[in-house]
Amino acid sequence: MSGKTALSRARFEERFFGVARWIVIAFLAVITLLPFYYMVLLSLKPIDALLLDPGSLWISAKDFTLSTYRDVLRSTDDGGQGFLRFLLNSALVSLGTVVLTLVAAVPGAYAVSRLKFFGHRQVSALFLAVYLFPATLLAVPLFVIFAKIGLSSSLVGLAVVYVAQTVPVSIYMLKNYLVTIPASIEEAAALDGCSRLQTVRKVILPLALPSLMATGLYVFMIAWNEFLFALLFLAADPGQWTVSLGLAQLSNGIEVPKTVLMAGSVVLTIPVVLLFFAAERLLTEGLTSGADKS
Repeated sequence: MSGKTALSRARFEERFFGVARWIVIAFLAVITLLPFYYMVLLSLKPIDALLLDPGSLWISAKDFTLSTYRDVLRSTDDGGQGFLRFLLNSALVSLGTVVLTLVAAVPGAYAVSRLKFFGHRQVSALFLAVYLFPATLLAVPLFVIFAKIGLSSSLVGLAVVYVAQTVPVSIYMLKNYLVTIPASIEEAAALDGCSRLQTVRKVILPLALPSLMATGLYVFMIAWNEFLFALLFLAADPGQWTVSLGLAQLSNGIEVPKTVLMAGSVVLTIPVVLLFFAAERLLTEGLTSGADKS
């Protein structure tokens, strides 16, 4: 009887958790996708249709419009919101941050994971602690320093600040992957006559591509969505604004229709979503690569 009871219990648990899993997945999908769907829906409606039926979860063919996106992307000289310029600024800052961060983080992560020096075990924890330090405490000192060197109102200065923020966590993420690469591979490369720099460039970097992609995407999302330093550094020059600053300007404007605000939110979100799906496989490999150390 005990064996049959255990078998029936196992079957019950298997069926229960099988159903519960799909219920949880459906619930998470709804609470994740429904706000984004409603945001896109509002961005495709004229303001009068929204005021007539604000709770509607669909849009009729006669109400469908792209005028909100034209208004958002059109330059301010033509009466628009200038988001096309903001997107370009954000892209320049984010891509520059990714490149500079990886250039600094790769040798740092390699040194922490491979080279033996006093305190090398504590260095990675120190990097993570620096990343967790509140950004609000660093904002004013960084602004004063960059103002004195003439970079307080430039995209270059903002990118440098982002690099200082993202390098510590990037080193921590890359280190967790590099330690999984067997040292014997580097030894074989050394026997073939490769210097340490050639080994890193020809052997380590190709093997670490998934982790590099994951780290680069993470850094890109931080730089793309960051608001505090962008506000502090660029508020005085609207021509240098990033898309997050432009969206804040829309949300604070009383005369700006909420449909236009939703269109700006979609414009802010879509590039990151597309980039995420384009690099989904490498991102998954990179985020899980350091979990199993062999």
